[in-house]
Amino acid sequence: MNTTAIPPATGETQGKSRRAAFWVLGMLSGAVLTVILVGTLVWLSTGLGLLHLLRGVRTQINVDQPTVVRQIQQLRRLETVSYTMDKIISGERANAYLPKFIAGDRLLLVVHGEVVAGIDLAGLQPGDVSIRGRKASIHLPAAEVFSTRIDNARTKVYSRDTGLFSSPDPNLESEVREVAELQLQQAALQDGILKSAADNARSTISSMLQGLGFHEVDIR
Repeated sequence: MNTTAIPPATGETQGKSRRAAFWVLGMLSGAVLTVILVGTLVWLSTGLGLLHLLRGVRTQINVDQPTVVRQIQQLRRLETVSYTMDKIISGERANAYLPKFIAGDRLLLVVHGEVVAGIDLAGLQPGDVSIRGRKASIHLPAAEVFSTRIDNARTKVYSRDTGLFSSPDPNLESEVREVAELQLQQAALQDGILKSAADNARSTISSMLQGLGFHEVDIR
């Protein structure tokens, strides 16, 4: 029987096989890189690109006149300023016929009090609010004093002088406290508490309306 011997592979044949293998491997690597690149571009265009697009969109909120009126009215009694004062107030009882050192009663009271003022926005009427596009015009109610009170914990009797033949009047201190409240409120009014209350209210409401998207706010 005749047999045909297969000649061993030469160096040239082995080199061609290596080049073919490298070429196939390069083709596969290129295909993989292409798939990765295309996938990245698709992700960028549909993901981050969409995100940037959404970020670039401005949300516009239309705020009409009834909404503005309702928002302001919900503030109700807007307390915008507090006025505090320490003062010495005196009060006395005297006898029409006897000198003070015999039948008198004199009290000195160190008073600490507080006056609170602001604007009652619950009384705002729809006609007080005008809306034109991004401009809001508001006519506020007048500022008023909400409360005047004496801080009992910080109010003390400084001195009390009674006559030799008289006893302390139990009503004198209460009357002095009432006078102190009136004087405290008058002092706050003279120092311009109502103007400060109105100015602070305008600033507060202006900031609120700007937060609602109004570019121009006119408050009177």
